[in-house]
Amino acid sequence: MRWGAVAALWAAAVVVNLVLPEGHRLREMTGGDARVWVAVALGFGAVLGYRVLLKWLKKRVKLVASVAAAAAFSSAEVERYARHILLREIGGPGQRRLKDAKVLVVGAGGLGSAVLLYLAAAGVGEIGVIDDDTVDSSNLQRQIIHKDQGIGLPKVQSAMQAVNALNPYVEVRPYQRRFSAETVAVLEDYDLVLDGSDNFDTRYLVNALATRAAKPLISGAITQWEGQISLYDPAHGTPCYACVFPDRPAPGMVPSCAEAGVAAPLPGVIGAMMAMEAVKHITGAGMTLRGRLLIHDALYAETRVIEITRRPDCPVCGTTD
Repeated sequence: MRWGAVAALWAAAVVVNLVLPEGHRLREMTGGDARVWVAVALGFGAVLGYRVLLKWLKKRVKLVASVAAAAAFSSAEVERYARHILLREIGGPGQRRLKDAKVLVVGAGGLGSAVLLYLAAAGVGEIGVIDDDTVDSSNLQRQIIHKDQGIGLPKVQSAMQAVNALNPYVEVRPYQRRFSAETVAVLEDYDLVLDGSDNFDTRYLVNALATRAAKPLISGAITQWEGQISLYDPAHGTPCYACVFPDRPAPGMVPSCAEAGVAAPLPGVIGAMMAMEAVKHITGAGMTLRGRLLIHDALYAETRVIEITRRPDCPVCGTTD
């Protein structure tokens, strides 16, 4: 409708300049020469044609790139990941990067449950999971990767069964052990680490070993109604976990979920955010939480993001002696 009105006005101006005699007031008001309006039309047509051609070329380039990347996938995988491939920020190349990625998840509990399920659904090609615990009935209130029939199973085995059932194109490597300094060699096999552990000793250790191995770390934590998450990557200039939390809380100051309780959906909320950060980090989409800390208060439905900076005197990643 709008373009039709513009075309009608253009045609009227041309007719006025062709029909009315020179010097006519209306003709003077519309330029006085039909050639002016013809030139306007030609210029408009050139711009419009350029935009159409540019749009077509962009689609063509995207299609070619997607097809080239999709060559690494079976037809079933292309159909499975179609909603990712349609996203401009991911596309076929991004999905290929997800397929080639190797991600280690520390902890198969509340946070790890959501992380593992969404990484698998997203198509991360190789997922390692390390945990020494077994499934208990008290876990099932929030650790959605486990089932009632799996009570008593090692969590890594229960998680592997769930991931394999969800996406058979993903390889799961279970490590039934506690994360410790002796497991540092495990990090070498992975590109990215996600820490969903539930105690400060493990968090500080994962941070120290990931920093030493120059592996980016997405760390999340929850208690009662609140959670936090950030991407720590000191090898590329960001602070590490110890920069932001240099001192461990005194015993009893931050009670565990077993001591203080936790809202059932909260680990899913924070865990899903961790998986989202992993997908963005791997594919290069958007802006990650590198150098920023996200704090979520589920009780009052408030989320805020604060800038965090590296400490030169940090004993883990600092540059000063």
